[in-house]
This record gives sequence, structure tokens and C-alpha cells, in this order.
Amino acid sequence: MKERPLRTTVIGSYPYPGWLELASRNLEQFGDADREELLEDAVLVAINDQVAAGLDVITDGEQTRLDFNLSFYGFLEGIELETGASRRFGPPAHDQRGKHAVKDELTAPHGLGAARDFARLKKLAPRGVVLKASVPGPYTLSGRLVPNELYSDRYALAEALLPIVRSELEGLLKEGCREITFDEPSMSCYAYLEDPKRLVDMFNRTVETITGKCRLSTHLCFGNYKGRAVAPRRYQPLFPAFLEIKADEIHLEMASREFAELEIIEEIAAKTDVAIGIIDVKNYYIETVEEITRRVRLCLEYAPADRLAFALDCGLSQTARWAARQKLKNMVEGVKQVRQELTIDD
Repeated sequence: MKERPLRTTVIGSYPYPGWLELASRNLEQFGDADREELLEDAVLVAINDQVAAGLDVITDGEQTRLDFNLSFYGFLEGIELETGASRRFGPPAHDQRGKHAVKDELTAPHGLGAARDFARLKKLAPRGVVLKASVPGPYTLSGRLVPNELYSDRYALAEALLPIVRSELEGLLKEGCREITFDEPSMSCYAYLEDPKRLVDMFNRTVETITGKCRLSTHLCFGNYKGRAVAPRRYQPLFPAFLEIKADEIHLEMASREFAELEIIEEIAAKTDVAIGIIDVKNYYIETVEEITRRVRLCLEYAPADRLAFALDCGLSQTARWAARQKLKNMVEGVKQVRQELTIDD
């Protein structure tokens, strides 16, 4: 059980400072110490903004990843990194994202970097703040790899990645991480095409060695590259199969969908905690505190306070920092007001 009802959290990513993006294109000009200082400064930016907003749970903003998962491919051996997408012009969309060729057995002898990033977060974060790490799952990671004679399809690739991801999750535990989001958005994006029970089985096998040893959450959304979804934005194809996911909290994208299918949280809350995305990261409209309080009260019609948490619909990497700061601040204040109404200690 989480440490407080109606707690506030984030998915994982946070906007990159402009100077970090500029530096990332010119890394050859920096030494190792310079690069580490860049990363620490960027993580401090993410920490400070989240702490200033008053969040109960924060992350490192995934400042080292370039995207929520792109950096992980750099740790994989047995692949040939693509240098450019097949389509580079026109409206930016998912078809501009390149794929990597698989040349040999997939391994990651030095891990995937998440445990190392968490160690940095521990060092930099203020004491008393709850820290969370996010790791993409094997099914999501397999989507950027091209099947070959060694791995015949996406599931074969995902099975090869499964022990690699599991090892990284175990590494996070060893670093003292007790809040982990196992991020499998591709499962929610493509469950309408696949057997959801098969996806759940893969999820559960990946996390089996850390289940019960940390607070484990999962994020089910429909894509957010350049603020665009990549699937029918319906949860109906996922349930009831996804109720068998072995997680302490299931996070749902609700705000951008005008809270469609909200009644499903009653079914989820009967088994586990549920985190509601009440902030739309695909919209530059800044939700007011009053709107947040109404949304929280609406969720309380379907689930008890001790089963609910609140967050954004998705990560903030595709949102300008000025908007991210204000959205977080208003979300925390709105939830705080409802806590006070319910006489929940703040």
C-alpha cells in the first residue's frame, strides 16, 4: 500500500533544458567530467521543478535518455543502430522513428543504465522525498528492432529482451530503489491487435523476481510522440485480462480522453491501486486548480481515496517546461484541496 491516499506523482520523463539538447548534439566537445556535470545539472533542474510543485513522488526526469527509451538501445549489443529514420520530412509522427537491425544475439553486458541513473538521483535529491525509477518493458523495447532469422517476430525479440530488462529491474532494487514504474505502453497501444493474456504473461514473467520487493506500477497509455497517439484510445480491449498484471498500481490516461471509461477504475481498485492521469500533456491548455478538484472528486465516485493516486496522462518530455511547471503546480494544489476536504493529513 502506498504511504498516503490521493498522492501525486509523475510517469517518468520531464522536459529537457534547451542547453542539454544543444550539448547532446555536440558531445564530442566535452570530456567525461563535463558530460557528467551536464547530466547532474539537468537532473537537478528536473528535481527542483518537481519538488517546487510539491509532488509526493519524483523521478530524475529521465534526463539521460533522449526519450523515455531511446538510450536503452545504446546499451544493447547485437544490434546495428540506425543513423536516420526512413522518412525525415513532413509532419513529425511515429513513422519518422527509425528501427535498428539485429545482427547477433541480444545482450547487455553492462546493463541498461537505469540503475546507474537512480544512483545519481539518490545523490542529488533532497532527503525525505520519495524517488521513483521507470524502465520500459521488453515488448515496448522490441518495437524498435527489426526481426531476422535469429528472432523471427516481435515476440521472439521481446523474449530475448526479457531477461535483460529483468536484470535491470533487479539492479534497481540493489541500488535501493523501492518505487519502480515498469513502463509497457506498447502493450496498451497494441492490445487490440494481440492476445492481451499473452501480453500479461510476458509482463508478469519479467517482474517476477522483484514482485513484492518494491512498489511496482505500470503505465498504460496510447502513445505520445510529438503529442500524438498511435492506437485506438480505448481500454476495453485490455480488460479484464490486464487485471491479472502483478503490479501495485495501474496508471491510466484519462484527461486527454475526457475521462471516457472512467468507470473501469472501480474494477481495478477492487484489486490494486489506480493512478489517474488528470492532466493532459498533449494540450497546452493549463488546467485550473478548480478543474483538478472536480476531476479528483469525480474519481472518488468510483474508487476510495486509499486506492487512488494522481498524475499526468503521460511523461512530460514532449511538453514545454513552462507548461509542465504550471500543470504540475495546479495538479498538486487541486489534489491538496480535496485532501483537506476529506481531512486527510497533508
